[in-house]
Amino acid sequence: MKTFNTQAEPRGSALASEPLWRLLQATASAVQAVRAGRSLTAQLQSVPHALRPGVQSLSFHALRQLGRATALRELLASKAPPPAADALLCTALALCWDESQAPYPVHTLVNQVVQAARQQRSTQGQSGFINACLRRFLRERQALVDQTSGNPQAQWNHPLWWIERLQADHPEHWQALLRMAQTPAPMTLRVNRQHHNVRDYQDALAAQGLASTPVGPDGLQLDKAVPVHQLPGFEQGHASVQDAAAQVAAPLMLQDWNSQHPWRVLDACAAPGGKTGHLLEICPQAQVLALDVDEDRCARIHENLERLGVKAQVRAADASMPETWWDGLAFDAILLDAPCTASGIVRRHPDVRWLRRPTDSAQLAKVQAHLLETLWPLLKVGGRLLYCTCSVFKLEGDDVMQAFLQRNTDAVLLPSAGHLIPGNAPSGLPVVDNHLGEHDGFYYALLEKRQD
Repeated sequence: MKTFNTQAEPRGSALASEPLWRLLQATASAVQAVRAGRSLTAQLQSVPHALRPGVQSLSFHALRQLGRATALRELLASKAPPPAADALLCTALALCWDESQAPYPVHTLVNQVVQAARQQRSTQGQSGFINACLRRFLRERQALVDQTSGNPQAQWNHPLWWIERLQADHPEHWQALLRMAQTPAPMTLRVNRQHHNVRDYQDALAAQGLASTPVGPDGLQLDKAVPVHQLPGFEQGHASVQDAAAQVAAPLMLQDWNSQHPWRVLDACAAPGGKTGHLLEICPQAQVLALDVDEDRCARIHENLERLGVKAQVRAADASMPETWWDGLAFDAILLDAPCTASGIVRRHPDVRWLRRPTDSAQLAKVQAHLLETLWPLLKVGGRLLYCTCSVFKLEGDDVMQAFLQRNTDAVLLPSAGHLIPGNAPSGLPVVDNHLGEHDGFYYALLEKRQD
């Protein structure tokens, strides 16, 4: 059997050498799992190690084109076949509808998808149907693609409710947001200012043939993603992988504060510890309590902080239940990176658009508002609370914040980023934002507590 190589996204993992039909089987299983409500990250953990890089790469491609593929399948077969066969057929259409972007020659993809159907018990009986649909697609490709072009879900490869929400929330930028979601995210590093300045670390990267561009006060965006073991001094904590938008948090919250003062800081939803580490790189004397409700995710915080050579108190606890973890001493600063739809990081997690439902934002907004109300009394007068989400939906950003300000007259909104839209850096942001426009979508609101 001829073997095919493919490279995983997003960071140059090792190449897999496996029969393509096996990769396609596993990719279709991932698509089927996402359709059933399982995250791609969890599904990939069940894929054999030798297949995983290739399956990840193909899954990213398929999920980014699933709207178009579904519309094409509906033209080829108005009645959906059983889930496994439908996932395999839609995976094939997603990978080959745009020949210029196809990861393999289209006829090879079709042949190997049919082989994948024949080799799998759940799809054996549908292999002839899949073959017939794909052969018809090859014969009538342009006409079928043209018929789907008026379908917004096919055109933008997002659910219709998602498209409509972006149109309402960001009437000037909704198309740019949808286009950005279809592109692979860059690899951005945060330089540990306790070890290097940005220029010196950029030189160290260049010495290893890795070109980069400064972004923000501590960031470097690589021209090409590489495995972390190729980064100079990564295991010694010289740098971390962190998107430029996520790097806004710590400098924004700690601006103009004495970095040598032992500020008492709460990182309320801290895993995997990227923002916690950045706080301590800027303010190494801070006394940081990092919480996360999941014990396994707390282990990730410990690992990341140990690599950076910084220390924090890490506890597995629910931030919304301070009676189970708070010692009664007020905090100087609180970072609340609240649970959200992750709509701002969809290019890194293309399954998110298919996993989320129209009602999720409203439900999560209630969680976000409850966390704000619960944590606000734990802050000193004169202290700061930074609220952020990796969402571009206003229901999880500005709407939550405006409602909170109306209820709490002792809260003052300081100059902060608001909704960070990739490609549109806000003016007046106290922290230099990534003017390359290559950051994720985020929301930031910095509050100060005044005497009521």
